[in-house]
Amino acid sequence: MKGLGELERAVMEVLWAHEDAGGQPATAREVGRALAGRDLAYTTVMTVLDRLAKKGFLRRTRDGRAWRYRTAASREAYVTELMLGALELTGDRDAALARFAQSVSGNEAEVLRRALEDLTRKESPG
Repeated sequence: MKGLGELERAVMEVLWAHEDAGGQPATAREVGRALAGRDLAYTTVMTVLDRLAKKGFLRRTRDGRAWRYRTAASREAYVTELMLGALELTGDRDAALARFAQSVSGNEAEVLRRALEDLTRKESPG
């Protein structure tokens, strides 16, 4: 999954927040209102939404004459793809992972430890 440009990322953040709050898929007008501080034309918002849908970041459905947009994946899934892509850029994944583990906070290290323990338990014959 490729990275997002600044405006694409802002649109995705609006939609992720909207969905996190329990909202239904949003229209271009609703997204534009949420981005009101950016002074964007309605057509610009529509273009960005269309581009994100074509890239596979959004799903859309018709609602009368308008389209309603929802994210294709969670924010966490997107960030995971970015992290995996970054790992592909290194010649030494083990060193990159070790360096990453050394750079996280104690709480984050505990989250990683639990996730790895859960993964190990699932893979163990039992």
